[in-house]
Amino acid sequence: MKIVETSIPDVLIFDPTVHGDDRGYFMETFRLAHLTNLDPSINFVQDNQSKSKQGTLRGLHYQLKFPQGKLVRVISGEVFDVVVDIRQSSPTFGKWEGSILSAENKKQLWAPAGFAHGFYVLSEFAEMTYKCTEYYHPEDDYSLLWNDETIGIDWPLLDPSPLLSDKDQKAFSFTDAPLFP
Repeated sequence: MKIVETSIPDVLIFDPTVHGDDRGYFMETFRLAHLTNLDPSINFVQDNQSKSKQGTLRGLHYQLKFPQGKLVRVISGEVFDVVVDIRQSSPTFGKWEGSILSAENKKQLWAPAGFAHGFYVLSEFAEMTYKCTEYYHPEDDYSLLWNDETIGIDWPLLDPSPLLSDKDQKAFSFTDAPLFP
């Protein structure tokens, strides 16, 4: 597996080696050592899966008291996956990183704790799975406004009005959001 650095040093893309022939393919999708070499305290406690239709934008979600590191991959379809550094003490505070994740390219994105996460569905449908380093706590659930001008994410929108949940429509602006110290 190739580990590719991004413009934000803590955010990584995992690009697996795919062994294929006329019968299909095999690939390793997870090896804990790849992450514990970066941070020995990483421990996944929850796996999630979601399915969304084209034009859906989910996020940018995060937790403060129980921050989650996430290893995200798409098992069907294609998304534009985004993370925003919300660690006020970080040299990349307020910066975002986006990557196309798809069932075809098989890439995974590692977003450590301290990042808001979201995605936009480019294909007819997309199914995603992600491993989390902390349990989901609904009382500690926050959302940043997806189109906040301070962050300036360049979303590859197919329609200027993405499909949003009520929560994401009422999300915090970056300047008003509670963030990490």
